[in-house]
This record gives sequence, structure tokens and C-alpha cells, in this order.
Amino acid sequence: MSAFAIEIGGLQKSFGGQTVLNGIDLQVPSGSIMALLGPNGAGKTTLINILSTLVAPDGGFAHVAGYDVIRNKEEVKGSISLTGQYAAVDENLSSEENLRMMGRLFGLTRAEAKLRAGELLEYFDLKEVARKRVGTFSGGMRRRLDLAVSLVVKRPVLFLDEPTTGLDTRSRRALWDIIRQLSADGATVFLTTQYLEEADQLADTIAVISGGRIVAHGTPADMKSKVGGEVVELRNAQDEVIREIPTGGSIAEVKDILDRLVHSADAGMRISIRRPSLDDVFLALTGEEKEVSA
Repeated sequence: MSAFAIEIGGLQKSFGGQTVLNGIDLQVPSGSIMALLGPNGAGKTTLINILSTLVAPDGGFAHVAGYDVIRNKEEVKGSISLTGQYAAVDENLSSEENLRMMGRLFGLTRAEAKLRAGELLEYFDLKEVARKRVGTFSGGMRRRLDLAVSLVVKRPVLFLDEPTTGLDTRSRRALWDIIRQLSADGATVFLTTQYLEEADQLADTIAVISGGRIVAHGTPADMKSKVGGEVVELRNAQDEVIREIPTGGSIAEVKDILDRLVHSADAGMRISIRRPSLDDVFLALTGEEKEVSA
């Protein structure tokens, strides 16, 4: 296999005359975690759908696990697992029954499907609820099961479209641990997310899509360095941020900003200085606030 599990060049896609992807170029190293960020409607899900052969591109190329998504559809399908934004499990069945049923659909024998279901229940910490009806599960348990279902057959590339949307903080972090382990076990993980903290915590590399193009690509540290040195924050008496000013990081520039703020600030306000975050990167690159608070 190539050093890159995913290779995209000049990828284009339009719907009804509206351009969604306008020349996407991207490479994802094998065994890494790539996070794709972008505003709503930026084309994140469209890109996932093209890479998983659900939608055909209008131009350019995309290779997944070394296979062309147009010419080698079946080979691509045999190399990927896909988990969408919404749970795709049968609520009337137990978690074990869902997993065994999917195993059989993928061509496993009864014995193989039973064995694989047991392995996944253990891996995703669902053993205690193996025979419990899925309709009674919490959101976090459902998402873990949904991810387990997509992994019934081991594949080298895993696509996760907003895998933790709607989960509470504890469930989200538990799923992060699983995603990290999948990568450590050798899988290439390509995920879209609305949570900037999620991308910061999980991803080896991040790509930001806006206006149908990749406007930035690099490690989380690389991305933060794009918006300057430090960010000066002005907070009110309730400790709410009411103004943020990015700086180049020089002592003279920071001092000048502090002097101006000191003269204009009301009593009870305070000033703090912090390093840039992915929130700052997202705003600087797309002109939009992050979509969901992390």
C-alpha cells in the first residue's frame, strides 16, 4: 500500500448548479487520524460520500487504500468502514444480536459472527448490556455500538462522519479513547467533526474546508501558529470574554494593546493573555464562529 491511505487531487462536485467541492487536494498518511473541519454546508459529508463510493465526483480523482473510487468501487468498499452521523442499528434487537446479524450479512459463518460479536462487545465495553434491547441504550452506548457494527469486518480505512455529535462530554471522551486505539491498531481514521476540541485532541493532521476548497492543512500546532503569537482577552466582572485581540506575539505589540485596553476598560474588568486555539484558527480561515461549542 502507498504511504498514503487516501489521495485526492482536483476533486470537484456540484449539485443543481451549486459547486460544493471546487478542486480538493488532500493526502492522508496510512495509520494516521485526519480531522476535516468546516462550516455547515462546506462539503464535509459530500467528500466522505465520494471517498466511500456513495456519490460520484464530477472531476478530479480520489484513491482510497490504493484504489480509484470510480474504477475500483468494489475494492474501495472492501477496504473501508463507514459510520454516519446517525446510529444505524436495530432498536428492537440486542447489541449482540445486531453484531451477529451484521456478521452474517458480511458473509461470516454463525460461529465466526458469534466470536466477532463477543470480541467487539468486549472492545467497546458493551459486554454487560450484550443482551439488552438497543432501544433502551443511552446516546453514548448507541454510538459505541454503531461504531462496533461498522467494524464487524476489519478494514484498513475508517470514515467517521461527526461520530460524537449529540453526546455528552463523558461519552465523547470515551469514544475518543476508542478512536485513538483503532489508530494505534493500524487503522487510518478520517473523521469530520464540529467540535474543535475533538480535532485538537485526536488528529495527527487537520484540514479546514471552506468555499469548496481546502484552505489550511497541517498539524494542530501548525494550524495554531497561523494566527499569530498570543491572543489578548478582555473579560468583564462576570469573567465573560467580551473582546479578543490576536497579536503577532512581540512584546511591543502586546504592551501597546494592553495600554489601550487599560485606558478604555471599566472597573471590574480584567485582561488575560493566552495562546491561539483552534477556535481562533477556524474564525480566521473561514470567517465563521465554530459551529458547536466544545
